[in-house]
Amino acid sequence: MWAWLVEQKYTVGIILGVLFGVLARLTMLRTDYRQYPTYPHGKIIHLSLGVIAAGLGAVAVPSLLDKNYTAMTFLAMAAQQFRDVRNMERQTLSKIDSMELVPRGATYIEGIAMVFEGRNYLVIFTAFATAFFGIVFPWYWGIVAGIAAILFTNMFKTGKSLSAIADANIGRVWLDGPNLFVDDIYIMNIGLSDTQNVIRKNAIGIVLVPKNKNAKVTLANPGQRQALLHDVSTIMGVHRDQGEPALVPLAKLNMDDGRLAVLLLPQECDPEKARQVAMNSPVLESAVRMPSEAHVQTGGKAGG
Repeated sequence: MWAWLVEQKYTVGIILGVLFGVLARLTMLRTDYRQYPTYPHGKIIHLSLGVIAAGLGAVAVPSLLDKNYTAMTFLAMAAQQFRDVRNMERQTLSKIDSMELVPRGATYIEGIAMVFEGRNYLVIFTAFATAFFGIVFPWYWGIVAGIAAILFTNMFKTGKSLSAIADANIGRVWLDGPNLFVDDIYIMNIGLSDTQNVIRKNAIGIVLVPKNKNAKVTLANPGQRQALLHDVSTIMGVHRDQGEPALVPLAKLNMDDGRLAVLLLPQECDPEKARQVAMNSPVLESAVRMPSEAHVQTGGKAGG
């Protein structure tokens, strides 16, 4: 057995690379309230793509060591394949989103699609690192490298939540005639008395206070606000049906200080739980803005 492991270094390295690559994809394949896929066939599709990515990453090592550089063109083909995966995710989620009572929004959908493309590249990295160490060094170093690579790739599995950029307080929902407010922030005009009664009975207000000016700009992003509304409505439900445009959760800014007022109409009227869910909502990568990093000279032209 030991002699075979020593003699068949390429075979052992490729096997280890594929195994750890697939294991990395398994650890990154989450199923929760917001993540797609949430059903068995979706998992099968992404696990199958993970096996392909792991195989490509593992086989690339012997090709490089044997100076067979033409075989590396398969990685370019893989990149095109995974871009198609991103398009597939985008199209699928966009079609599903049209039937949601509270849609995800295009920004959230693009973020999810980008995540699934990126995770296949992380699988290639894991398989490549495992196979490289398993071939160049004794085989057990491949196992060590595989474990380290999985730990590294899992650092990218979860991004920041809103708790990292803002504080959340429970706000008071009140009506001044037909005008609806959360604390002192105007939300919308409600003319129908029946709708006003539903809001008085079921509405919850959350006020997000940005921690800095970067967070202020991020919270102002419409895609980030829609993602927040979708997440809270998915977990706590929404007190509306199709054809009721006045009973849609909304998020409005205070233009003076950047606070974000969130009006929720959950089926489960628990303000504290709603606050916690809002704080755990993800910060979308495409919504992040960093104005504090911009090097702007107020007295003249910016230098290069």
